[in-house]
Amino acid sequence: MTDGVDIREAAARFDRSTAAKDEAGAEQERKQVLAQFPLQDWPTLPLERYALGLNPSGQGMTYCRLMEFGTQCLGSIKGGSAAKHIMFRHNSGEWRLAAPLRGMKPRDAWERLRAEFLRALTATGVGDLAAVDDLEILRFGPALVTKTLATYFPEHFLPVYSAGHLRKFLALLGGTAGADSPTWRSNRQLLELVRSRPEFAGWTGNEVMTFLYQDFDPRPQTRTIWKIAPGERARLWEECRDGGFICVGWDELRDLGEYQTDTELKEALDSNWPSGSGRSLTTARRLLAFRDLEAGDRVVANRGMDEVLATGTVTGGYRFDPERPEYRHVVPVDWDVSHAQKLPGPQHGWRSTFAKVDPTLFARLTAHQAADSVAQAAPSSTITELAPEDVRAVLDALERKGQVILHGPPGTGKTRLALSAALFMAGRADVINAGPAQRSAAQAEMLGGEQVHLVTFHPSYGYEDFVEGFKPDLSATGPGLTLALTDGVFHALCDRASAYPEQTYLLIIDEINRGDLPRIFGELITLLELDKRGLPLALSVSGRSFSVPPNIRIIGTMNTADRSISHLDAAVRRRFAFVSVGPDPDAVSGTIGPLDLAEFFESLNTRITRHLDADHQIGHAYLLRDGAPIATEDDLAAAFHHEVIPLLEDYCLGRADLLHRVLGSLVDADTGRTALMSPQDLAAALAAEFSGGDPGPDA
Repeated sequence: MTDGVDIREAAARFDRSTAAKDEAGAEQERKQVLAQFPLQDWPTLPLERYALGLNPSGQGMTYCRLMEFGTQCLGSIKGGSAAKHIMFRHNSGEWRLAAPLRGMKPRDAWERLRAEFLRALTATGVGDLAAVDDLEILRFGPALVTKTLATYFPEHFLPVYSAGHLRKFLALLGGTAGADSPTWRSNRQLLELVRSRPEFAGWTGNEVMTFLYQDFDPRPQTRTIWKIAPGERARLWEECRDGGFICVGWDELRDLGEYQTDTELKEALDSNWPSGSGRSLTTARRLLAFRDLEAGDRVVANRGMDEVLATGTVTGGYRFDPERPEYRHVVPVDWDVSHAQKLPGPQHGWRSTFAKVDPTLFARLTAHQAADSVAQAAPSSTITELAPEDVRAVLDALERKGQVILHGPPGTGKTRLALSAALFMAGRADVINAGPAQRSAAQAEMLGGEQVHLVTFHPSYGYEDFVEGFKPDLSATGPGLTLALTDGVFHALCDRASAYPEQTYLLIIDEINRGDLPRIFGELITLLELDKRGLPLALSVSGRSFSVPPNIRIIGTMNTADRSISHLDAAVRRRFAFVSVGPDPDAVSGTIGPLDLAEFFESLNTRITRHLDADHQIGHAYLLRDGAPIATEDDLAAAFHHEVIPLLEDYCLGRADLLHRVLGSLVDADTGRTALMSPQDLAAALAAEFSGGDPGPDA
């Protein structure tokens, strides 16, 4: 990640006084924990004082609530669900228990869990830290357990509790976490490395933590930027601005931390708002994203679809505030109202409470003061070229595995995403979200170069096209047919990559599942694994020695409507990472007459999933024109009758009853014939058939 010289220089530059405030706060919080939950009380600590979901009357916070929400200076364990606490009481009244405790009565489960906490605390107190590693139940709450041990025994631990962050910090300092190393062991290992380095002599644990996160933050640098509406027509904006937070509704759900999956939260949404079930999965995912906002994340507050009230920086974790009269889901934010402005036009997706903000747009919003409009602002030379979230997922998969397949229903933008990743790797992040003409020109220039190659597989594509084979020699002048050994596209790309090992070479394979992959890759399937790159192998046709260089990467795309991942050859599956590219309702946000386009799109896909399967959903590209949502009745009618209907008829295999279940009153149940109507009437008919509504949208 970086070398020791960089760390020494960074440590020398670090102002240790910046950690002083948190240092004092951490000590106060530690004293609070020890006062409310002294070590000697743990043998008899009742369940009512430990678990989330319980309210110990007159005794303050439960232990888990205090550790997650009341001790931020000691280090954060916020984010994710309440499962991190090993056992908790759900707002439904049901107890949620970690796997080793399931099937037990809550108090019996608590006795077992408390016994392991006691063993961990006792062993750490006498310096037998290795004994903690054998406690099976505690492994289901690694962040909480590590923070607990660090609070009671700060001399043995650093205030860093994320397993992923610890691994990255270990690598930074030249260490390696074991494959099965529990979080508390990795923490101890990091502390030992810190103590071995002279530049950290005399530093406190809090100073080390602040330094590492400030200079070598392991969190993704391309976190999603969210637009969040502070109530309908921003009616709660003044309260949010003055109070330093953003809040959203859906209060009936209670604490979002009690939901472990989007499916579980979707069921709660459907139960509370049955009429909004068409969009409840997207709403569930957005609420979980809101819950998991971290300090440093950026947000935008809006009024309507064309006004920015402020940009903000998240300063802490989510909390559910039952004392508020409404909008009880709260995240603290430091607002910057100098970026308030009217936009030159409505923004797609800004009708609902949540919307993703393109990083390029956000950079323009924050590049000037409120007196300037976005339309008047000159392009900023300081716009940071960061990978969008979907591109980062692809790049991470490539780094991990060397090759990745982007899979999803037709029309979800898999090829576009593959090319976006290629543009980023080629240093052209500036055009990823540019207009069609500028992006197309950049793609053509990139594909005309030496480092990125695009090929499409099909049933007749073979080993001789991909690796090597004998093909007619068009330059031969003698009589008869002359064959010459010819390198395939992959062989040629590998040769170029071997000549320039410092550069990355990328092969994009569109429609990868349409080819016979074992036949096309042949013996080279073995060499795709990163740990086998560079190993020589004799090719089956020529006998020549060949190897796949380490600087080769492959991105494939496949439509799951044609063939699911499970049908791919097992050897191929093992060697590729898989990134799902699903339908994006935000991409088609807009209205056509009475029709909410995103609501129709999501409701239709919900029906397709119910009556067919998720692989046969339609992608958002079917409702786009030139990269923007269709906006007229005529475009809607053309897309519906000429693209969506034929696709669904093909999926339903001529079954009129199945097509009727998907499209309802728009299709005759006996004949499967689509009702004919004017484009204006079609928008109204689709709105009536697929209306559902987003439970609680604010704009």
